Amino acid sequence: MERFRNKKVLIVGVGKTGFTLINFFSKLDCEITVTDIKPIFDLNKAVKKLKKINPTPMMTFGEHREDDFLAADVIVYSTSVNPDIPQLELARSKGKEVYSEFGLANRLCRKPIIAVCGSYGRTTVSHMIGFMLKLDGKNVFVGGTNTTPFIEFAMLQHKEDIDYVVVEVSALQMRRLKDFHPKIVVFTNISEQFSPDQFNSAGHYIETKLSIIKALSTDDILVVNFENLANNTFFRHAHCQTYWYSRKSFVTAGVINEIQGTHFHNRRIHSNIYFHSEFKVNAMRIVGVENRENLLAAITACKALDVSDKSIQTCVEKFPGIPHRLEFLLEKNGVYFYNDSKSETMEQLIKSIKSFKTPIILIAGGKDSSDEIDYGVYADDIIKHVRVLVLVGESKERMNRSLGEHPQTFIVGSFEESILFAYQKSRTGDTILLSPGNGSTDFFRDYEERGNYYKKLVYQL
Repeated sequence: MERFRNKKVLIVGVGKTGFTLINFFSKLDCEITVTDIKPIFDLNKAVKKLKKINPTPMMTFGEHREDDFLAADVIVYSTSVNPDIPQLELARSKGKEVYSEFGLANRLCRKPIIAVCGSYGRTTVSHMIGFMLKLDGKNVFVGGTNTTPFIEFAMLQHKEDIDYVVVEVSALQMRRLKDFHPKIVVFTNISEQFSPDQFNSAGHYIETKLSIIKALSTDDILVVNFENLANNTFFRHAHCQTYWYSRKSFVTAGVINEIQGTHFHNRRIHSNIYFHSEFKVNAMRIVGVENRENLLAAITACKALDVSDKSIQTCVEKFPGIPHRLEFLLEKNGVYFYNDSKSETMEQLIKSIKSFKTPIILIAGGKDSSDEIDYGVYADDIIKHVRVLVLVGESKERMNRSLGEHPQTFIVGSFEESILFAYQKSRTGDTILLSPGNGSTDFFRDYEERGNYYKKLVYQL
C-alpha cells in the first residue's frame, strides 16, 4: 500500500466502488481526481457527497479528458467501466499504472483466495462459504461486490489475521485481470446473457469467464455444478482437482464411482471428499431450489478445505440467507418471517412464493410503475401459493383490481400497518413474506432501506 502514498490518482467511475477507492487513497495522502462519463445533473447525490470529502477531489463529469489520464500516476477504474476505452489505452501506452478496482485489490492480497464464479448464485455461495469457515474458527473476508468491494480487504486494520478471502468474480472483473490465482474456484453456472457494451459476443463473454480456470494448477481446486456444466469439456479437462455438486443423486445418475463431490440422496446431503459425510436438511432455514443448490456448492468447497462436519451442519441449520433475498428473520409463536425486499419485479415475486411449502401471508406493493404492469398475468400463481394477500404502497389499488379474485386480499394504509395486519391474520405454521414485486421509492430510498425497516418492525412485534 505504501508504494501508492502521495501519488496522483485518477478514479474512473463514481459509484459505491468509486467512493471506496477515494477512501482508500485518501488514507495514503494521494492527490485524487474523479471522472465519470455521466453528465453532472445525473450525479447530483454523488457530487454532494464528493464535496463533503476533505480534501475535496478534483472532478470531471460528462467526458473523460485525456489530460486527466496523462496527469495521473495511477489510474483505477470501477467494474462498470469498459477497460478498453481509448483514454485507458492511451494511459497504458504512456506507461501509467492502470488497474481495475478488483485488479488492484488482487495485487494487494497475499491470502488464499476462494473465487466464486457464475452468472447467478455468487453472493449466496460466497456468504455460505464465509459462514462455514467462521463457524470453523477461521477469520474470513467476503467481498467482490459493489456493496463490499474487494479493495476493502486492503483497508482492514488486521488483514494479516485473515485466513481466507472469499470473493465474487464476474466476467466484467475478469477483463484484463492479470496474475489472479485463486486457491479454489467455484462455478455455479454459465448464462449466455452478457453486456454488449463490454463483450463482442457470447463467445467472448464465456471465454472471459472461463479464463480464470487456466491459472489453476494441480494443487488448486475447482468446484463445479454437475447438472449445468458436466458436459463442458473445459471443466472436464481442467488441470486441477475437480469436485462436482448436484441436487440430484449421483447414485441415480450412475456416476458415484466416477466423480468426487456432493449430492442430494435419500433426503440427505452426501459428500465423499476425503471421507464420507452426511448432513441433515430437515431444519434448513433457507428456502428455494436455487438456494439448496447454492448450499451444495458451498459444502463442496468447504469439504475440500477440510472444514469440520459440525460447522457445515450448523450452517445448514442456521444460515439465514442474504439480506433482503428470502432472508429468514425469526420465528414467533409458530409464525415464520422472511424478508425478500430485493424482489422488485413480479417475476421475482412469483419465484419467491413458489419457494415455500408452508402457507404464505404475502406483503406486496410499492412504487406504481409507469410501465403499466399487467398484474393479472400473475393472478393464478398468487391465488395458488398465497393464503392471505396484504397490499400496500402506490400500486396497491391497481394490484387489487387485477388480483381481485384472490379470496383474502386486504389493502392497508401504511407499511407499518401491513406487518401488524399480516401478523394478526397469521396462524401457527404460516410464513409472513415481504416480497413487494414493485420498486421501493414510493416510501423508501431503496430496497435496502425498505428491508431494514421491515426487519425493525418485525423484531418489535
